[in-house]
Amino acid sequence: MSAAPYGLLSSIHSPHDLRDLTEDQLKELSLEIRAFLIEHVCQTGGHLGPNLGIIELTLAVHRVFESPRDPIIFDTGHQSYVHKILTGRQDQFPTLRQRHGLSGYPSPTESEHDWIANSHASTALSYADGLAKAIRLQRQSGTVVAFVGDGSLTGGMAWEALNNIAASDDLPLVIVVNDNGRSYTPTVGGLARYLTGLRTNPRYEQILDLVKRNVSRAPLVGNVAYDILHGIKIGLKDVLAPQGMFSDLGLKYVGPIDGHDVAAAERALQQAKQFRGPVLVHCVTRKGNGFKAAENHEEDRLHAVGKINATTGEALGGASGQTWTDVFSEELLGLGSTNDRVVAITAAMVYPTGLHRFAQAFPDRCFDVGIAEQHAVTSAAGLAMGGLHPVVAVYSTFLNRAFDQVLMDVALHHCGVTFVLDRAGITGPDGASHHGMWDMSILQIVPGLQLAAPRDGIRLRDALARSLTIDDGPSVIRFPRGSISADLPAVDQREGIDILLTTEQPRVLVVGIGPFAETALAVGQRLSDQGIGVTVVDPVWALPINPALVALAADHELVITIEDNGTVGGWGTRLAQELRFAGVDTTLREFGLPQEFIPHGGRGELLEEVGLTPQHIARYAVEAIVRSEEPLEEQSTR
Repeated sequence: MSAAPYGLLSSIHSPHDLRDLTEDQLKELSLEIRAFLIEHVCQTGGHLGPNLGIIELTLAVHRVFESPRDPIIFDTGHQSYVHKILTGRQDQFPTLRQRHGLSGYPSPTESEHDWIANSHASTALSYADGLAKAIRLQRQSGTVVAFVGDGSLTGGMAWEALNNIAASDDLPLVIVVNDNGRSYTPTVGGLARYLTGLRTNPRYEQILDLVKRNVSRAPLVGNVAYDILHGIKIGLKDVLAPQGMFSDLGLKYVGPIDGHDVAAAERALQQAKQFRGPVLVHCVTRKGNGFKAAENHEEDRLHAVGKINATTGEALGGASGQTWTDVFSEELLGLGSTNDRVVAITAAMVYPTGLHRFAQAFPDRCFDVGIAEQHAVTSAAGLAMGGLHPVVAVYSTFLNRAFDQVLMDVALHHCGVTFVLDRAGITGPDGASHHGMWDMSILQIVPGLQLAAPRDGIRLRDALARSLTIDDGPSVIRFPRGSISADLPAVDQREGIDILLTTEQPRVLVVGIGPFAETALAVGQRLSDQGIGVTVVDPVWALPINPALVALAADHELVITIEDNGTVGGWGTRLAQELRFAGVDTTLREFGLPQEFIPHGGRGELLEEVGLTPQHIARYAVEAIVRSEEPLEEQSTR
């Protein structure tokens, strides 16, 4: 590496600056980018392993194609760090995934080089299909590049797109497959390059058509001869390159290419670009390449990290305590040890959702289906029909993709399936697509669904145990990201509702959902300090609405609900509806997340921004009570 820390990298301000670099300079630049990523991502946290694996490949893509004229679509979006570095955002990396800082995913608001803000997987090929058709229909120049891999091809939506892409012979689309799963051994050398060039040469198909037209004129013999020639063509390619399925779809295939060889990747991409039709370029890479700590990390090659040591890869800072995920993981293992009907399913998230303990103990009872949430849910319905009780563990935001399956495949058939939604509510640095703020809005319309939002570890364990006894419909348990707070005991109970605080002559009922029970308690204490009587409760099981909660609301002048779900169609809205149905006219005010795409940032600062703090909520309640005590004349003056 040069004497200056990032001597060559500091001269790269746009993809155009890559054009005149020599092969040696590209190698030097790759080393600098690798060092840059390790230095910065270890300080901020983020997706390190995937980006270390696609440095050379991203360089090749930007040298062959002209972004932003040639749209480059990343799937999954966490593979875009090198792209950001090469498109003028180096200086912003110290702010990666921080409020008002650089997003951890592509973001059109950051740069014209980012076409979509995608961080849900398996979508890029569909975006690319549409963009390429738009280019073709409007007779514009340009080629769409769909950068896929790192698990994204395990999603069914990707294969739906491939099926359609393959049917369009003249679609200006190059699919770059970042294969870091080491499914194939890289094929290298002059012969492989020659055959790759032959397969993507337009004259290759022209010659085959000529042979078909002329040889087939001879009866019987001609058809047999053509079939033999075509069979030789297919056979040679299948022997020399592991392309099977893609060829069967009708897609041109290039590879496999060593994704860490910039020159080889460039040659393959140039050949694909010249074909002017859909071509798949298969590049084999190593996740975490060039960083020993990542290469030796067997779990996930340091896929996503917090702040870590830039040499050892070890987490920095003291122990943060037990997380919600840890509690779920331990409890499921214990319940599974005594109940062999319990099975577990996840969508490419065995470790992030805490299923790894269960998987290690019961490998035959844990199923990772890849990034295929729809399949996971309907498969769970089948398991339930077969007499088992499946636990589907996914992030809250990813259940959005399988709503129809929850509704029609699980609930309609009265299947006992437990859904455990990790990362519910504000998740923090991953931003808009990862905040789990939609689940209660969409799930509450599912007939027969029961939903628990535990406020602490004891309630989480109780909810999981109870959910496994529900065999006639779906049950849901949702909890947030991060460390679990201390257990919050109830002072009393009423027909399944936990009373957390009650004072004399209560006028305000404060209802906290899940961990926001703690916020509700703080609000109640503030109101009590102001001389306003209050009752603070946790419904424990949020859905269906407990009739006892409706009755309790009737005994108060004001109801405050606090949740980390969107306010439109949220839990508070549902309670308000139930009050109307019961003829209860108590005023209700919902506090939750605004119905907008909330950006990335720290959980605490985002909650502060949207007003989900004890101080803000208590101020509203005090002012509402004061207004209710004013004479009508003063209220009208107001």
